Amino acid sequence: MDNVFYRSIRKSYLEVDHGEGVYLYDSEGKKYLDACSGAAVSNLGHAHPKIIEAMTQQAQKVAFSHLSRWTSKPIRQLADLIATLTPGSLNKLYLVSGGSEATEAAIKMARQYFLERDGKTNKYRIISRWKSFHGNTIGSLSMTGDKRRKKYTPLLLNFPKAAPCYCYRCPFNQKPETCGVECAHDLERLLKMEGADSISAFIAEPVGGAACGAIVPHPGYFKVIRQICDQYDILLIDDEVMAGFGRTGSMFAIDDFGVVPDLICAAKGMSAGYSPLGAVIAKDEVFNAFLNGSGVFVHGHTYGGNPLSAAVSLAVVNTLVEDKLVDNSRVVGQYLLTKLKEKLLPFWFAGDVRGIGLMQGVEFVRDKVTKEPFEAGLGIAEKITQILVKQGVIVYPGTGGADGERGDHFLLAPPLILTKDQADEIVDGLVAGFTELEKALGSQR
Repeated sequence: MDNVFYRSIRKSYLEVDHGEGVYLYDSEGKKYLDACSGAAVSNLGHAHPKIIEAMTQQAQKVAFSHLSRWTSKPIRQLADLIATLTPGSLNKLYLVSGGSEATEAAIKMARQYFLERDGKTNKYRIISRWKSFHGNTIGSLSMTGDKRRKKYTPLLLNFPKAAPCYCYRCPFNQKPETCGVECAHDLERLLKMEGADSISAFIAEPVGGAACGAIVPHPGYFKVIRQICDQYDILLIDDEVMAGFGRTGSMFAIDDFGVVPDLICAAKGMSAGYSPLGAVIAKDEVFNAFLNGSGVFVHGHTYGGNPLSAAVSLAVVNTLVEDKLVDNSRVVGQYLLTKLKEKLLPFWFAGDVRGIGLMQGVEFVRDKVTKEPFEAGLGIAEKITQILVKQGVIVYPGTGGADGERGDHFLLAPPLILTKDQADEIVDGLVAGFTELEKALGSQR
């Protein structure tokens, strides 16, 4: 045992040596297709020459300056570029160092917005959803509706949770083609129960990520949510930490649902893993409340807005645009999803294959008719993950999606540079892995 305090202490880890494109190589030279981009991070793959060049050039100038005293050209250029890509008046970029910092900053921004706008001191709570993940800091974990929160419940804030938008396991026993989007209207129920005068915002992932494996909402879901937020004077926070910057086949996943949020949280693909970075993107209307009020957002982190990360992100986002990788995500993603449904759904334990763009998920069940999940103790998600490692395919496993304890799935989120031939490699590896899992589960069916 070495001296690293790993997340899973008893687990044996592969040692990465280098990466190239969509592939990673371990210290013994074996090649793996990074079919989850680590954690939906490496949107441009590994060792991209444009990003390495931008990183090197900026490091030779200045790597760090503190945002309380200095601005820099990369920060201003990045903010201007992103303002051309976001919907509506979402033009103001507040930089942090990662996804949890982004959602944490959004909580504070929503709280202070109402103080600045008209002195409403009682609006401070955030409504989120079950089957969600918003980060691991105390504030972001308070918003998370996933089993990750359980050990830390005594430390968490009292934030209410609405029903998930989870069509495969609809909490209202409805079908998406005939439902009244009850999951969206559940927000209004909560607002009436809790009192809208204490609520500052509602936060949601446009496509569910780590907690549930790429669940795509009902087409009308966010239109109802936007109407409710407007009616009850609360902000809509769009958590695009995983889905943003091209992952779903749109620059921002919310674009597909025809609404404009008040705040967007971003990270991961924004710098594609080349440097830690996150952001809150605010509407002009939110920014102007601060501008016309105290003029100060009482928040900040040491590395937020450092020139090196900003220069990396500028190169990443420019590459996404110049190489039309958002379009590639949609086209190759649809190809991959069609192949996955064709090849994986015939397996008796493959309950659902779903997703949009290059953000896709597979959910495992013991019974396809009843959708009964496997017992948590069987560790199906981890088993298939380890089997697929042997096949040279890396996926992102998750558990607890069905009832908080049971419910195995994995997420596929390969780099946006993926080709159709490489999508076929993923499918072939998954089929081989599922065949091996089927043999292992034969006596447990």
